[in-house]
Amino acid sequence: MAEKDPPLILASASPRRLALLRQAGYEPDLVEPADIDEAALPKELPRALARRLAVEKARVVSERRPGAWILAADTAVACGRRILPKPATEETARECLAILSGRRHRVFGSVRVIDPAGNGRARDVVTSVAFKRLTRDEIEDYVSRGEWRDKAGGYAIQGRAGAFVRFLGGSYFNVVGLPLYETITLLEGMGFRRPGDRSVG
Repeated sequence: MAEKDPPLILASASPRRLALLRQAGYEPDLVEPADIDEAALPKELPRALARRLAVEKARVVSERRPGAWILAADTAVACGRRILPKPATEETARECLAILSGRRHRVFGSVRVIDPAGNGRARDVVTSVAFKRLTRDEIEDYVSRGEWRDKAGGYAIQGRAGAFVRFLGGSYFNVVGLPLYETITLLEGMGFRRPGDRSVG
């Protein structure tokens, strides 16, 4: 019987990242969130935050699962240097949407892969997004539907908030939660075999 290939572990609790990975034809053998503190450090910039959290998530899960392929990612939404939170309340969601209304913001994504030998690489992605000017009624309607929960910046572009976007420059999938081109390029560049080429015995 052929020896099984090392498993692919998605170090994320995000159902969006899992769905995107599957969309690209990659089925992780295991989904195991790192469960780390995702708060920004004092004066930390959004690009650095996304990179640090992706690296830390991958490291934590790699230590639990040595000899596996580990894929981790993180996303930060920012207006200028101001990092917007993942709202925990409707009030915070309203505040995020009010900040984004009529303005351009950036979505910083970072992907980290650790191979079975423990070698790690990362890719950073930035997407520019501009919202139309939102009315109070539009904000209230969006908040009432709950799509903002567990979303960086308080919105899901793949949902109703897609109608707010008047401009997008860069990777759409980065805004959803996982930049597919960069993720697959990183995996394959490090030697990960496509699902159809992996042994199953």
